[in-house]
Amino acid sequence: MEGRKMLTTRNRGLLEDSFPYRLYQKAKRQGTWNPADIDFSQDQKDWKTMNSEQQEDILRLISQFQAGEEAVTLDLLPLIMAIAKEGRLEEEMFLTTFLFEEAKHTEFFRLVLNAIGEKGDLSHFHTGTFKTIFYEILPTTMERLITDQSPEAIAEASVVYNMFVEGVLAETGYFSFYNALEAAGIMPGLLEGVGNLKKDESRHIGYGTFLLQRLICEHPHLFDFVANKMAELTPLAVRLNQEGIDGREVSSFGGNPEDIMNFTMKQLSVRMEILARAKGKKIEEIYRFTESDLGVL
Repeated sequence: MEGRKMLTTRNRGLLEDSFPYRLYQKAKRQGTWNPADIDFSQDQKDWKTMNSEQQEDILRLISQFQAGEEAVTLDLLPLIMAIAKEGRLEEEMFLTTFLFEEAKHTEFFRLVLNAIGEKGDLSHFHTGTFKTIFYEILPTTMERLITDQSPEAIAEASVVYNMFVEGVLAETGYFSFYNALEAAGIMPGLLEGVGNLKKDESRHIGYGTFLLQRLICEHPHLFDFVANKMAELTPLAVRLNQEGIDGREVSSFGGNPEDIMNFTMKQLSVRMEILARAKGKKIEEIYRFTESDLGVL
């Protein structure tokens, strides 16, 4: 039986200029914010000034984010295991920060709910479409990696987790928060945390983009596989938005709900445009991508 070979005590060392290692360094510098340090005292006051429709809309967003962050925290481990089995040390090093940050995001939204006094059962905000995505598709796709570490299985996991859940749904959620609260100048603690989340998630999405580009470079047929999977998921994003808009022409904060839908469709298009850049690239070029190339904040 061939013994294990340690990478860091051989000539290889660490691939310090590789994209995953640079993401790891960036996560250490920027990902150490503490949800418990955020002051929610103004949020508590602002919450009481909202009308019931506004509270309902913000609660829907927060409760779906809360459950979504819990889900991605629970479901990430199989991807870390699959990457570790391949011996991709720098990628695994980054993924340790990834899991840590998802746990903090779960903590953050719970602290928001506690601060505004919402400690009851909010699962009624988890619509049928939301459950299809977070109760079924996400865990099933990620759990598959426990027994199947094929390029197709890893690509599907990254599409569902990084490109769709983070790159489309979460990004749309951030846009919705800012659209409603920033313009009104309310709930600064919630917005501060969402700003921190957005930076964290940009690294997560950046890694997922790198991972898919690496897989497409190594297995060119996977581009069509990825494109088909995104097309399959797109109607779910549209339906989730429609459930939130609920037929209204004006949101409870005076905004145009169509802006949210347009943002979602733009995110779907942007994700595929970035992945298409992997076509014809050499693997060395993939590893040399800069953070700005892949939208990392």
